[in-house]
Amino acid sequence: MNLIHCNLVVKSMIRKIIFVFLISLSCVGCQKKGVVYYYGGSDNEIYELLNNEGFSVKSYENPEDAVIAAEEGAIVMLLSEGYPNTPLKITSDIWEQVEKKKLQLYAEFVNDFPGINIASKVFRSKLERGVVVDSCLLPDLKPMELLGVNDCYIYKADVEHPLLVLAKVAGYDKADYGISDVEAYPMLVRKGSSLLAFTKLSNFKKGRYEPLNAWQGLWRYIFSFLTNNPDFKFSTEWPTNVKPMYGKDEPLKENAKREMVEKGIEWFFKGRFLVDASWKELQLKYEGDGLMPVGIALSDTIKMGDGHYGILEGHASNIYYDGNQDYRYWLRNDVQGEVSFALAAGGALLNNDMYRQVAKNLLDYVFISSPFRKGEKNNPSSPVYGLLGWSETHDYVFYADDNARSVLAMIAATSFLKPYDKWNKEIVECILANFRLANVNGFFAPGGRLEEPQIMEKGWEYFSERPDFINPHPHFESWMWACYLWLYDKTGYEPLLKKAKKAIQITMEAYPEKWGWTNGIQQERARMILPLAWLVRVEDTPEHRAWLDVMVQEILKNQVDCGAVREELGSSNGTFGGPKSNKDYGITEAPLISVNGDPVADMLYTSNFAFFALNEAASATNNEQYRAAVDKMSDFLTRIQVCSENINHVDGAWFRAFDYNRWDYWASNADHGWGAWSTLTGWIQSWIVGTQVLKEKETSYWEVTKDFEVDSYFDELLPIMLKESNNNENH
Repeated sequence: MNLIHCNLVVKSMIRKIIFVFLISLSCVGCQKKGVVYYYGGSDNEIYELLNNEGFSVKSYENPEDAVIAAEEGAIVMLLSEGYPNTPLKITSDIWEQVEKKKLQLYAEFVNDFPGINIASKVFRSKLERGVVVDSCLLPDLKPMELLGVNDCYIYKADVEHPLLVLAKVAGYDKADYGISDVEAYPMLVRKGSSLLAFTKLSNFKKGRYEPLNAWQGLWRYIFSFLTNNPDFKFSTEWPTNVKPMYGKDEPLKENAKREMVEKGIEWFFKGRFLVDASWKELQLKYEGDGLMPVGIALSDTIKMGDGHYGILEGHASNIYYDGNQDYRYWLRNDVQGEVSFALAAGGALLNNDMYRQVAKNLLDYVFISSPFRKGEKNNPSSPVYGLLGWSETHDYVFYADDNARSVLAMIAATSFLKPYDKWNKEIVECILANFRLANVNGFFAPGGRLEEPQIMEKGWEYFSERPDFINPHPHFESWMWACYLWLYDKTGYEPLLKKAKKAIQITMEAYPEKWGWTNGIQQERARMILPLAWLVRVEDTPEHRAWLDVMVQEILKNQVDCGAVREELGSSNGTFGGPKSNKDYGITEAPLISVNGDPVADMLYTSNFAFFALNEAASATNNEQYRAAVDKMSDFLTRIQVCSENINHVDGAWFRAFDYNRWDYWASNADHGWGAWSTLTGWIQSWIVGTQVLKEKETSYWEVTKDFEVDSYFDELLPIMLKESNNNENH
C-alpha cells in the first residue's frame, strides 16, 4: 500500500508540474511588463492599452495619490479626465515627489507646472496639425512629419526644444514650408525623466486622430521613454473607432460586394441624412444662405425622412475632440438625383421596396416640392425652361455638370424603377435646356456656370450662337456631352451628336497642355472617359476608340496594385493647386496631395467617377484590360468602405481621402469646403454604390437605360425649346 501510495503521489506531482509548465507557456507574451501608477479614468484609451499590453495598472482618484504611492523609479501616468474643460495641475509638492523618487512621468493637458510659464487660456485649433520638431522621435517619426489632432485644445507654454508642436502648416505628410513663419504651440516636451503634454494626446481613439501609424509611433516613443526600453513595441492592434472594412491583403468574403452595396445604402438611413418634416426647421437654420451650411451631426434618435423633403449632402471634414463630425445641411439638386439612382439600383438588387419608394419620393422632391424647377424654369416660353437650379438656396445658378449628373442619375433611377416614367419628359427637357445654351463648339460657360438673370436678359439664342468660346475642362463640361450622346442614341437627332463630337474633338486635341483642371489633372481624365465611351457606342470608329484608349491608359498607368488610382496635379492651368505657403493652407479648394507621387486616392473627384466611367468603357469595347481595371477598383472600394462600431453616421460611408500605403484615411486637409474626411451622399456614395450594382448585375448604365421612353414627347419639345422639328429617323 505504501508503495502504491508513493507512486500516486509522484504521478500527482508530475501532473502538477506539467500543468504549471503548460500555463507558463500559455502566458508567454502576456506577462506583466511592469507597474503603472495611473490617474485618468478607466474609459481612457491608454488605460485600455496598458491592460491589453500586460501592464499592472494601479489607479488613483487624484494625481497626488498616484505620485505619493509610486515606488522609486516607477512609471506614473497622469492623464486628463476633464479635457477640454479642466486642465491638469502639477503643483510644486507633486513635482518635488517626482524628482525625489526619480519617477518616469507622463502628464498631459497641463497648464500649471513649476518653472514653466503657461498661458491661462486654452487655444482651440481649426486647421492646425501636430509637427515633429525633434529627431529623438526617430525612427517612427521624422522631423517635420505631421500628425492630425482633431479639434485640439492646448495651453501655450514657454518651453525650449519641444518634441512636437501644433501649427497651421501646408503639406501632405510633412510641413512643406517649415514652421518658422507660423505660431507654434508646444505639444510635448521632455523635462528630465518626465514627458509633459499641453494637450490631451491620449485622446487619439475617441478624437479619431490620424494617421494611425504615426500616432502609434508617437506613443511607442512615450512608452519607450517611460519603460527605459528603446525596443518597446506594442503587441496588440492599435485601437481605433474608424477603420477600413478590410485590410489591404485580407481576403474578401464571398458576398463582400453585395454587403458593400447593402452597407452603402443603409448609411443614408443610419446617418439620418433624409430630411423629415419634424426637423426641417433645424435643416433650414444650419443651411442658412448656403455659403457655410454646416452644423452638428444628428442623433440616432431623430426621426428619419422618406425623401419627400430631400437629402442632405453628408459630412463636412471637421471632426471634434469627442469623435463627432459636422453635417452639411445644404439641399442640392444633383445630390437628390444621384441618391435616387443608388436607392433605385439597390432596391432592384436587394429587392427592397422601401429603397424604391424613397427613390421615387426624391424624384418628386426635385420636380414638385423643391425650387429646382419652379418659377421661370417651369415656363415653356422662358429661356431657362427645363434647367435645374443648383441648390435650395441658389436655384438661380446653373452648372452644366450638376445638371448632367442629376439627369444621368435620374435616368438610371427611372430605369431601375420600371415600369415608371413619371418624370421622363422633364428629364429630357433638362438635357435640351443645357444643349441650347451650349455654344456652337459644344461648351457651356467658363467655370461651367450660368445664372438666370443673364440668361433671361440675353436669351438662350445668344449663348447658343457664341462662335469662339472653348472650355476644355472636363470636370465642368464633359458629362453633359455624355447626355447629348445618350439622347442622340434614343432620338437620332443629329445636332446632339454634332455638338458633342465637336466639343470632344476640341478637348482631345487640347490635351494635356491646354486642359483646365480643378483640384488635379486626374479627375479631369476620369470625367472625360464617359463621353468617349459613349461616343464609341454611337460611332465606333478607330479614331474614337483611340481617343478613349488614350484617356483610359492615363488612368491605368496611375492605378496601383491594390486598385487605387493615384491623384496627380497638372503642370499648368489649374484652378486650385496645392497651397503655395503655410498661409494659404485651408483658405480655398485644394487637392489632397502636395506633390505628384503622394499615395492618395480621391473618392470625391476621381475614383468615384472613374469607377462608373471605366465600367461603361469596358462594356462599350469589351476590352479585358478595362474590365480588369474596374474589377480592381471594385475590390479597392470594397476594402476601404468605412467600418465603425461606435459611430453610426460614418459606418458604411466612403471618406474623400485614402492613403493606400498607410492603408488609412489620411491626406492634406487643405480643401476649405471638402477636406479629407468629408462624405457626400451624392457624388461619392451614390456613384460607387450604383456602379457596384451594375457590376453585380453584370451590365452597364447604357444597357440598363436603353429602353428609356422619349419618343412620345421628343418631337413636340423641339419646336418649343429649339424652334425646329426633328427630321431624323429614330435609331
